[in-house]
Amino acid sequence: MTKNLPRVKTGLDTLCDNLPGCLKGKRLGLLANPASITNQFAHAKNVIAQLFPGQICALFSPQHGFFAEKQDNMIESGHFKDPDLKIPVFSLYSETRIPTADMFAPIDTLVIDIQDVGTRVYTFIYTISYCLEMAAELGKSVVILDRPNPVGGIQVEGNILEKECASFVGRYPIPMRHGMTVGEITAYINTTQKIDCDLTVIPMQGWTRDMYWQDTGLVWIPPSPNLPTPLSAMVYPGQVIFEGTNLSEGRGTTLPFEQFGAPYIDTYTLKQRVENRLKGIVMRPVCFQPTSGKWQNQTCKGVQIHVMDTDEYKPYLYSLILLQEIMRAHPDGFQFKAPPYEYEFERLPMDLILGSRKLRKNLEEMNDPLELEKAWQGPLQKFKQESQAFYIYDV
Repeated sequence: MTKNLPRVKTGLDTLCDNLPGCLKGKRLGLLANPASITNQFAHAKNVIAQLFPGQICALFSPQHGFFAEKQDNMIESGHFKDPDLKIPVFSLYSETRIPTADMFAPIDTLVIDIQDVGTRVYTFIYTISYCLEMAAELGKSVVILDRPNPVGGIQVEGNILEKECASFVGRYPIPMRHGMTVGEITAYINTTQKIDCDLTVIPMQGWTRDMYWQDTGLVWIPPSPNLPTPLSAMVYPGQVIFEGTNLSEGRGTTLPFEQFGAPYIDTYTLKQRVENRLKGIVMRPVCFQPTSGKWQNQTCKGVQIHVMDTDEYKPYLYSLILLQEIMRAHPDGFQFKAPPYEYEFERLPMDLILGSRKLRKNLEEMNDPLELEKAWQGPLQKFKQESQAFYIYDV
């Protein structure tokens, strides 16, 4: 029986083929989670321990934990000792989101093998940025094992984050959908933010910018519990905004982010008002009862998004349109979520997610999202132009 090898080899797989000199003889740390696997399902922890015997000295985990078992925001994971390698596992989503000098003391080089999802508010790239800062401060190096952007590397979408809305769900002036791999955006942050860490990116083989996850031949391992499928990652750059409201974004159901709703939604009217404006998707009316989170054990009326054409689908713009129509139709039911959100206790969660107070106010004032989209094109094109200098892969 012949094995069908995936079209894409991740940075971890290419590392196995060609051991880089920068890791030889170094005390190594590894930032990883369950998605950090080879195409034969071997975990990065075991691969690196085999390739570099006795060199791996510490493990690190991002939000949701080393085993990606923590469900939601502000649910911390603890430090522990790895039972196999007998080395410490430091949680970077615990009492601190920033690695300490003590955590980095056992290592010379931090290897990072993390599956990002191409969306500004996903916290993994900020965990990486704090690691870059600490490594630069201590004179240590970082090696990124690159992985695909599951929502492609061509489409870039959304307003640029404004400085006053910076938080752990958006540290830097980038758009909601940035169109870069984890290696590319790490290099972009390292240079544009003048961190100047000693950084090496181990590239993939076979990945091109027009690929969505389903084009790679790779198996999807959820990088966090509520992105269980490539489709949930595809809708996430838009549907994540509902975290800033009293609408259920589908947490506590089997279709997080693909479906959303609330008990007060008039699904028929919503569908009727927006259907002709949202190209490339079908919105199917649904009812669901979340088993946890917002509206737990209550029947929510809403829609499930089915993506039919990835070229036409604009997840962020479409979710803004849906949000505004719900605000318009249900002024008595709809509410923005109150703090706290991702360790911010005063600022409105929606402002942090959108990266702009002004955008939220424009939506409240019922200004047309299509006009708002036009207004952010200038800064967006500037970002796209600047970020292209860090592209490793062609179309």
